[in-house]
Amino acid sequence: MRSIFPAVIALLFSAGLASAEGQVIEKVETYAVSGRTGPELYASIGARGPLLAGKVRSIAHTSFRLTWQRDYQQRGTACVLASAKPKLVITTVLPKAVQPLDEPVRGNWQRFVEGVTAHEKVHGTFIRELVKEIEKATIGLAVENDPGCRKIREKMQPILGEISQTERRKSRDFDEVEMNDGGAVHQLVLQLVNGG
Repeated sequence: MRSIFPAVIALLFSAGLASAEGQVIEKVETYAVSGRTGPELYASIGARGPLLAGKVRSIAHTSFRLTWQRDYQQRGTACVLASAKPKLVITTVLPKAVQPLDEPVRGNWQRFVEGVTAHEKVHGTFIRELVKEIEKATIGLAVENDPGCRKIREKMQPILGEISQTERRKSRDFDEVEMNDGGAVHQLVLQLVNGG
């Protein structure tokens, strides 16, 4: 989860949405989890989950790559960002049990994965909102006395930084609520580990 536990990774599928405004590609990858009981599955998640910042294991993780096709136009002595088309690739990594599971573990595992997937979809929504905020804040931006369209790029950097920090803060706050005692992800873990 943008920060919870499990990286043998297998590409499951990718879906692309293209429009005049840009392109969004969504990918789901999995890593193998072994075990036949809830505690065994969760222990495997803790051992194999995606590494965040190279040191903390997570149950699942959503990341993104964002590039832009920007049209800077010279209008007199001013430079204007006339349009900006994003290409956004969102990648979610989820756990996948590799052994057949018996009931009630199978049902508990299915509910766990569905809950984790729902959690990650919220992070995907935050990422899409980030792109919209960048568009809103930068398209139409003009800088006077910028014949080479250099100043406008410098002016955009703090704007982009602030929007990025806001998205990171929203994601961290969401994870904190979901993973603390009583939170949705915390409950999923308890149900998996204690449910069979």
